Amino acid sequence: MQIRAYIRLMRPANIVTAVADILMGFAASGALLSLTVGESSSFSLVNLQPLLWLVLATIGLYGGGVVYNDVFDAELDRVERPERPIPSGKATVTGAATLGALLLAGGILAAWQVSVLSAAIAGAIALCALLYDWKGKHHPVLGPVNMGACRGGNLLLGISAIPAAVEQFWFLALIPIVYISAITMVSRGEVHGGNSAALKGAVLLYALVIGGIVSLTLLPHFNVLYSLPFLLLFASLIFPPLLRAMPAKEPAAVMRAVKAGVLALIVMNASMAAGFAGWQYGLLVLLLLPLSRYIAKSFAVT
Repeated sequence: MQIRAYIRLMRPANIVTAVADILMGFAASGALLSLTVGESSSFSLVNLQPLLWLVLATIGLYGGGVVYNDVFDAELDRVERPERPIPSGKATVTGAATLGALLLAGGILAAWQVSVLSAAIAGAIALCALLYDWKGKHHPVLGPVNMGACRGGNLLLGISAIPAAVEQFWFLALIPIVYISAITMVSRGEVHGGNSAALKGAVLLYALVIGGIVSLTLLPHFNVLYSLPFLLLFASLIFPPLLRAMPAKEPAAVMRAVKAGVLALIVMNASMAAGFAGWQYGLLVLLLLPLSRYIAKSFAVT
């Protein structure tokens, strides 16, 4: 039971969505390589070892970040979320803090196996996560941006499989920054009910994200036709739960909207990955969605 409680702190279903960030970034960095060497395949010439290290890195970074979220919220959760591992007594603050530190350190060390740049990005992600857990989440504007920066950094971590690609595709990080900012805004209503302004703002930000992905067609190596089917699926997953939560503004409805938004991150990444590396690669990323949903049946997403 204790082991399960500590695994629950890591939000394993969410970690799968972070792996999708890495696969997406890997596709973009491979696209740059294909332009450089003149090959039609965007990922066949890339050594898979950096990808494996970066997947391990994001597991550590994301897991450590969300574990510390519960560490910093331990006292508040005793009132608002008594069923969580720490307030329920199934996990201790000391044990959780130790686990979080090991995960964050392991994530940075794994990224270091790829390059110094990857390690630097991983270190920045860890700091952003701790800042959010400690102070950022309490700020109505900077908090969502802070959380979005963690996710944008994670995408850059995937791109850093080829360090030179980071300079070329840094702007791709803006898409998850906007998207995660929207989800974070919505999540503030999980306990006491939704905020109408936040819910309406999230609709606009979601639309902005989709528009941003479509605009990638301006890049010479991005095929928007491969991306569109995934984008349609993405829209069908994120908008209905959010629109249903708007009139009700009930905590349960808001929580469902947040859960849908988090899991749909995989589809968002698949839509961009397909544009960069082909629909087959997009499907490969999309396969993470049923895995994440299956895990979410046993472990909380929010």
